[in-house]
Amino acid sequence: MSLIYTARVEKNAPVFSDILRLYVPKGASGCDVTYGRGKFWSAATRSHVKKLHASDKLINEVCLSNLPYPPNSMDFHVLDPPYICGAFRPRAGQKSHQQHSDFAHRYGNHGGTGYRGKYYHAAVEAIYVDGLTEAWRVLKLRGVQITKVADEVSNHKQHLTHCHVVNTAVGLGFEVLDLFVVVRADKPHGRRIQNQEHALKNHSYFLVFRKPKCQ
Repeated sequence: MSLIYTARVEKNAPVFSDILRLYVPKGASGCDVTYGRGKFWSAATRSHVKKLHASDKLINEVCLSNLPYPPNSMDFHVLDPPYICGAFRPRAGQKSHQQHSDFAHRYGNHGGTGYRGKYYHAAVEAIYVDGLTEAWRVLKLRGVQITKVADEVSNHKQHLTHCHVVNTAVGLGFEVLDLFVVVRADKPHGRRIQNQEHALKNHSYFLVFRKPKCQ
């Protein structure tokens, strides 16, 4: 048997495949509400599930905070919203915003209104709250929720976003099942850094939750 570990140097798709193998029953049906280009979904993960409901602001104008799925209808729910505050800058023309234009187009500037009127890291936190709240609505009892997240430094402040996500999920009623650390094979460059204030982040997380059987 091939054992599954919590931390490894790997791309997202193989780790995501291990999470499905460990926590999502084979033949389950569920949704990926930030499907994008489908990079999580290898042939192995697609063969593991019976039906995947793929939705995204970019591909079919379905927002993660207002899903077209009935309550208590999904065995699993996958959430991977923008977790870089550069996607939520007030002006779309700013250079760092353009670097994340794919995310920004889907969830960021919103015609100058921000995400629910919020910008920068406040918007990052708000989008996770919305995504997890809607996950609670559409998941069946004992349904599994999988969230991708990374911490960040914004405006010289350390934001441990994965802690915010865990606290939000627990506050909604989810059980915490697991945490996976995905370490980048390459290292982020620091060419513009003259006086380093924080360690450069070269990892992200998959967090796994479950909607309990008894509420």
